[in-house]
Amino acid sequence: MTTSNQQLTQKPKFSVAINTQGYQNLINNTLRDPDRARRFTASITSAVAVNPALQECDAGTILAGALLGESLNLSPSPQLGQYYLVPFKQKAKYDRDGNMIRPETTTATFVLGYKGYVQLALRSGQYKDLDVMVIKQGEYSGKDPETGKARFKFIEDDDVRDALPTVGYMAFFEYLNGFRKVLYWSKEKMMTHADTYSQAFSRKGYEDLLAGKVPQREMWRYSSFWYKNFDDMAKKTMLRQLISRWGVMSVDMQTALEHDDTITHDNDGQLIAERVASAKDVRLEAVTQPVPQIDQPQAEQAVEAKTAAAEPKKIDLSSL
Repeated sequence: MTTSNQQLTQKPKFSVAINTQGYQNLINNTLRDPDRARRFTASITSAVAVNPALQECDAGTILAGALLGESLNLSPSPQLGQYYLVPFKQKAKYDRDGNMIRPETTTATFVLGYKGYVQLALRSGQYKDLDVMVIKQGEYSGKDPETGKARFKFIEDDDVRDALPTVGYMAFFEYLNGFRKVLYWSKEKMMTHADTYSQAFSRKGYEDLLAGKVPQREMWRYSSFWYKNFDDMAKKTMLRQLISRWGVMSVDMQTALEHDDTITHDNDGQLIAERVASAKDVRLEAVTQPVPQIDQPQAEQAVEAKTAAAEPKKIDLSSL
């Protein structure tokens, strides 16, 4: 394939694609508020601009994932930790005869942060209190012999507490009517859970990473949030386990759970989630090579071809 033909097949960068008419129509038609649409465009463009790996992703999956976050009233700011758009590289897929049925693509995956779970739960209006925390060495006092409930004795000095190793995780909620539920997992149990259910994590890999045994050329294999921030992922797991078993689930929380760890696509104005956690050919990678630039006319053709089949109707804002 010539360089010219390669350029014709390149996807437009997000900063270009989001300003095309097709994508702007989708944003305006979804949010139905011009001021909110402008704020959304600015915030997601800023979030993508500071993340080189995310810039390599298909623009449509970035936008669809961000619109999902916006529909849940969650911020895309990584500093707030409410949700993340994480790059996943899907290897090319071939049939038994060797014919390619899906090219290699890099897509943005919607990952709900533990702070997003807290926000959605509190907004339901059912919870008086809700929190999740790490448990330090010496704080877990075992189970009550009569009730079987976990008991804790927390260290009051924050500096002393922070210096101690983490031995487990505790999540709890209390309803407005006074009903309270506490869930405790040891770090050993959490490690086993992550090793069993996360395609992008292995216990041995985590131990090698902590021991400094991973060569720099292999670091791309350790881009999963489980490697980058095990405690935050553990907190999210605790909240998910607690609320899905015993908590009240609002519509927004159900939507978030259904779309967590998924690639989200726009399909004629509907957000369709494709779960990637169970896909054997998916691996999380840190993208290091920049996407070649294409000019504005080519970008608009690429974007508008995707949305031309179902051009959103313009909203009459004068009646709002």
